[in-house]
Amino acid sequence: MTRHPLRLAINEAERLLAAAGVDSPRVDAELLAAHVLGVERSRLPLVPLVDPPVVDALHKAVRLRATRVPLQHITGRAYLGGVDLEVGPGVFIPRPETELMLEWALSTVESEDPVVVDLCTGSGALALAAAHRLPAASVHAVERDPSALAWARRNAEARAAAGDTPITLHAGDVTEPGVLSDLDGQVDLVLCNPPYVPDGTEVQPEVADHDPRHAVFGGSDGLDVIRHVVGVAARLLKPGGHVAIEHDDSHGTTVPALLSARRVLTDVADHRDLAWRPRFATARRV
Repeated sequence: MTRHPLRLAINEAERLLAAAGVDSPRVDAELLAAHVLGVERSRLPLVPLVDPPVVDALHKAVRLRATRVPLQHITGRAYLGGVDLEVGPGVFIPRPETELMLEWALSTVESEDPVVVDLCTGSGALALAAAHRLPAASVHAVERDPSALAWARRNAEARAAAGDTPITLHAGDVTEPGVLSDLDGQVDLVLCNPPYVPDGTEVQPEVADHDPRHAVFGGSDGLDVIRHVVGVAARLLKPGGHVAIEHDDSHGTTVPALLSARRVLTDVADHRDLAWRPRFATARRV
């Protein structure tokens, strides 16, 4: 059986993905190769030659990715804040941009045993990352969609089995009055990555065809859910607590304005992502 140079197979995969319009063809080609081989991407240079079945499996995965099926649906994994998550059809895929909001938010926590709330948790990404990084925290996560909640529950069980502090999942709608009312005035940190893309906005095929629509689009101006989240955060936070809300890049002034309109919230700021686009807004409870 003739073995093949892995580097050449990855180069060919990169060319196919680039021709298909994939944004990061080299990265995706390497991640798919790592997935097929069952190794970390950083270990690929240690695998110079591979057998023909490996090349065939890589080609199959690359052809699927070239149809714009999300990379994470092919590998079945996504990552956020040092946490490995299972994802697939029926749940929003966490994006790298959310890492910036997570890092900012975690830096604000001063309590030794904080209470953290993740609204619109989806796969459980932010809640589980917070529990991973803050082992003494009491973390609550809210999700209304049964399919997403099932993914979050699966991930929560896996993280607890790996030794992380268990989180509490709540089936609930952040737009309904009284959600988590038993935590009013007790929360150190509220996180939220809600549906925020304005209806009618053109999005990439990976999003349009594979992310749940209700997890992406947030009404005509993209603020239908965010307006409620601001009110929930103002109610849940204790004095000195912080809120961080991810938003569309067209919301760089509107979401801070919604936060500023609440008299109990101060230190309102907006933050940019690595591409220097407005990405998340923050505030502190007076």
